[in-house]
Amino acid sequence: MTLSNLDRELLQACLAKEPNSWEDLCDRFLGLIVHVVHHSAIMRNVSLTQDLCDDLVADVFVAWIDKDFAILRRFRGQSSLATYLAVVSRRIVVRRMSQLRLFGNQPSFETLQQDPVDREANRYDQNDLENIESSLEKLTNTEATAIRMFHLEGKSYSDISAHLGLAENSVGPFLSRAREKMQRTSK
Repeated sequence: MTLSNLDRELLQACLAKEPNSWEDLCDRFLGLIVHVVHHSAIMRNVSLTQDLCDDLVADVFVAWIDKDFAILRRFRGQSSLATYLAVVSRRIVVRRMSQLRLFGNQPSFETLQQDPVDREANRYDQNDLENIESSLEKLTNTEATAIRMFHLEGKSYSDISAHLGLAENSVGPFLSRAREKMQRTSK
């Protein structure tokens, strides 16, 4: 599906920071983002409270406007705007769920209230870090760096791309292959 005229005009107005354009964009895609949040949670066996769902939706919208609408500016029109925003938003939601340690167990209220720096410092215990480091030793330096940057440091695909000299659209598949290699060698 190609970019519709309505979405093209809405995107251009938003990037030009025309009055009410941001609100119009949010209104147009709010249902899609809520669906992405719920689907991501279901696929990862995470139960969401309404407040947590609202926070994840807000995190997506904040990411869209970060760095002067960088995510929206990267859209090249090779798909529908809804498809692009769904894919980007899913990545944001999954990364945020991972940061909150929602996979496998729900965070305590105290964990959610911690300063983000403190929360990140408590993310892995010593045994986890030792297991991760021993698994990383079985990877090439580039693979290990990519895994560290994404999973331990919470870096974005664009950060990893710039640091490692990879095309941004190849970072996801590169990380997948590295994770598969870690799983094969840990057996």
